[in-house]
Amino acid sequence: MSEQILPALKRHFDRHRIIFWYDTKKELRADFDALELPGIEKVFLDNNEFAVKYRILREQPEQKFLIYKEGPQPEDLHNWLLDVQLAHGEFRTDQIGLWLSELELGPEFSGLAQEHAEFFQAAKRRESLGKKLKKDDTAGLLRLKMLAVCAAAEPRVDEILETLLAELADGKEEKIRLIERCGLGPFLWEKLKRFYGYSPEKATVRDFVIELFKSCYAMQTDGEARLSTEALVFLRRWKDNVRHQGNFETLSADCAGILNIEKDLQKRDYKRLVELDYFELIDKKILSDLVKEVSAQAISAGDCALVVRQRRQSHWYTGFQDIYGALETGAQFLNSLNEMDLTINSPAEGVQRYARTWYRIDQLYRKFTFHVRRSGQSTLLGPLVDLIENHYSNSYLLKLNNAWQECIDNLKVWDASPIPLQNSFYSKWVDPFLKKDRKVCVIISDAMRYEIGEELLGLVRQEDRYEANIEPALSMLPSYTQLGMAALLPHKELSVAEDESGTVFADGMSTQGLVNRNKILQQNNPDGARALKADEFLKMQRDEFRDILRSTNIVYIYHDLIDGTGHTRESEERTFEAAQEALQELMRIIKKLTAANASNLLVTADHGFIYQNREIDESDFSTVAAQGQKVLYRDRRFVLGQGLQDQPGLTTFKSETLQIKGKIEIQIPKSINRLRLKGSGSRFVHGGASLQEVVIPVVQINKKRTSDISLVGVDILRGSSEVITTGQLSVAFYQDQAVGDKVQARLLRAGIYSKAGELISDQHELTFDLVSDNPRERELRVRFVLSRSADDLNGQEVYLRLEESVSGTSHFSEYKSSKYLMRRSFAGDFDF
Repeated sequence: MSEQILPALKRHFDRHRIIFWYDTKKELRADFDALELPGIEKVFLDNNEFAVKYRILREQPEQKFLIYKEGPQPEDLHNWLLDVQLAHGEFRTDQIGLWLSELELGPEFSGLAQEHAEFFQAAKRRESLGKKLKKDDTAGLLRLKMLAVCAAAEPRVDEILETLLAELADGKEEKIRLIERCGLGPFLWEKLKRFYGYSPEKATVRDFVIELFKSCYAMQTDGEARLSTEALVFLRRWKDNVRHQGNFETLSADCAGILNIEKDLQKRDYKRLVELDYFELIDKKILSDLVKEVSAQAISAGDCALVVRQRRQSHWYTGFQDIYGALETGAQFLNSLNEMDLTINSPAEGVQRYARTWYRIDQLYRKFTFHVRRSGQSTLLGPLVDLIENHYSNSYLLKLNNAWQECIDNLKVWDASPIPLQNSFYSKWVDPFLKKDRKVCVIISDAMRYEIGEELLGLVRQEDRYEANIEPALSMLPSYTQLGMAALLPHKELSVAEDESGTVFADGMSTQGLVNRNKILQQNNPDGARALKADEFLKMQRDEFRDILRSTNIVYIYHDLIDGTGHTRESEERTFEAAQEALQELMRIIKKLTAANASNLLVTADHGFIYQNREIDESDFSTVAAQGQKVLYRDRRFVLGQGLQDQPGLTTFKSETLQIKGKIEIQIPKSINRLRLKGSGSRFVHGGASLQEVVIPVVQINKKRTSDISLVGVDILRGSSEVITTGQLSVAFYQDQAVGDKVQARLLRAGIYSKAGELISDQHELTFDLVSDNPRERELRVRFVLSRSADDLNGQEVYLRLEESVSGTSHFSEYKSSKYLMRRSFAGDFDF
């Protein structure tokens, strides 16, 4: 005890001039006598109260005194020094007193310390509590901070509760048991009653979390809620907090089973659930019903997109984003196909209409298939997959190319003027740069068909200071790699080897392989040229490529991700995944080129392709096989030979009609039919004359010096009333224009604030990236739930505020705000 007395007394004298010490059990006189307190006079009380009082108040009013009495404190009526004692301090040497002294708490907290003695027993808990204390703490605040210490949280009810829920999710009870042992349980449950309306017969953390999910679900499904709307605010903040995401998901799944949410959802219209995300089952219900509506074409593409956009705010969206993506693109596919007119009057019209609109069907089919495959939900999406596969193959791909075949049958030479033919690529697009003494970089992505090039165009335009445009070109026929790659090189004439290799020559030089292509480029460019593989280029340091660029006027970069994947039987099913990866890789190449000061870029392809995700039907194979004097080279979509026999189902071309020198003949199956070829894949094919194979993109890219990117504007749509009369506020936000190449999405944070800047509602992270041209489809409706602190603002102005993140920081700045008046009826104070 003696080693505790001196430091405790010193802490008392830091706050008081006079300290009274009653040695009730008369056992510490020796300790008093032994004390050495510099600057402090020790006084022994022994029937000398009046003299002591005169001395300490009149004679030495500035001196510090320790007044010791051996025995208990006199009754108040007989205590001559009671007024002095009450005005100054008392030093207690029992355990409670020492705890209070250690924490610099006054005697008024004695009862509290006695009630929660278990808490104060541990030195670590006292130390933690001491760091949180302030001089003006009340008993309520002290208990709240004690709760915080037990829960290892900040002294706020919501943070303490979040910690206890985290413990529950982990299957542990240490913190709540400590709270109960320390006698703080009743205080905790009283707080939950006052804050959230929780008042069961027997309170537990598990019971609270079940009631929390039950009441919040009921509040938005017209059910009976026992908790207040403050509980709804808490739940929303808790689930949106990244730190507590796993805990929320664990307890949500547990409560969904206990509350039989799946059965309840079965009777509900999914459209009334789009704002709810308390259970993963809600997303599953919405997705299940949405699959049925899209499959039945009972919902428009615009309305489907709105549902998907609304669900992007869902806690569970990330886990379901590919299913939502499949539904959105599937609805767009069906809607677009219904609006398509697939008639063709001439080859030029066919290519032009494909490049303007028809390509979109191939693009949507690719995106739909990509999302379906990545989702892994073949059972859920099965009916929609079957519908779209059938429509794509029969209502679009076959129908379109049957019409296109009629044009081909009437051609005397392979031409679609004014659409440029692929073999004019160098003279039309490359030479103009060289004649102006400007460097140019050409990226050739094997099998990047037109619709993929169009998506690349959009990605490039979204980048700041990038300008780009796209033109269609007609590939050489047959549309295979050796011929397409040769046509893109400088040359006067092309020829095909009269053997089984399929090798193509430019002005007599083989175009096979990087070495030969380098020779051709350098022979035609005395000022320097270089051919590189994409993976080789991507490994280069920026300065290394700059050196190459300084010494050359033209660089060809060969990229082979799509064709390399599709041509292998074992990997052809990944063709659309490869297309997505190719787009990302091409963007890396483009950015790396411009970072090395290349400002003029051309991106094109050797050919396109046909890809059908389903197994190919027997009807898609030609019923005849190529025959003739010599069959030199066979593929799924063409044959090279000499003296080939004309047969139904095959179209025969002489080499000169295809602008190829020599005596080679080419046969191509009509429309989208395949030739049988042992050991080869059949879903990914090219070499034929379908629009998907022969319409290739030429994307021209230029890096600008000035910024040309803007963000969409967002407005707050005011309703008929500017008054908030209930605990919730529904607000519509309007995106003023569609997101496009140079008009990008805007990310905002929304909440309702008091005039002093206090958040008084839940908060929403909103993404405005709607692409629809229909203004109605660019509205986003959000429901805000007011917290208890809003009750104190009745009759005052509050602000709905949109905030935008300050780039590169954790701060937000105000983007836009709207003023409302709080005018809530007294009836709104009741939760029943």
